[in-house]
Amino acid sequence: MAPSDSRPPLYLDDLAVGDRFDSGTLVVEAEEVRSFAERFDPQPFHLDEAAARASVFGGLAASGWHTAALTMRLLVQSLPLGCGVIGAGTELAWPRPTRPGDTLRVSSTVLEIAPSNSKPDRGIVTCRSETLNQDGGCVQRMTAKLLVLRRPGAVG
Repeated sequence: MAPSDSRPPLYLDDLAVGDRFDSGTLVVEAEEVRSFAERFDPQPFHLDEAAARASVFGGLAASGWHTAALTMRLLVQSLPLGCGVIGAGTELAWPRPTRPGDTLRVSSTVLEIAPSNSKPDRGIVTCRSETLNQDGGCVQRMTAKLLVLRRPGAVG
């Protein structure tokens, strides 16, 4: 799978601990918050402004799973892995709500690279990604293990 921009695809041997990848931005639309919630997380604080104001959120808040989906879109656009962004496990936290009108971006850092001993064509890369709003507030923190292939032909 080719990345969505003109950057060359990256493989396991191209990555180093500390590498950082920053995404572009996207704006969270109120109608998308409600639409996602209607389909996947139908709770009042995701669907109804009045109910949301009376909730612990104090206003309409996107589902954490919606935030995760938006983060995935930004990750795919910013992390040009030659095999795609393939998850092999993740830990998620939502320290503050995502709100309609927020402008989100993702910053990802490579924490660890572990080539596979049993499958020499691949390895696991651990990345920490923070999804930040327009004020720099973290709306999602994720530590993910990603399956990353070696460059085609690099293993013989």
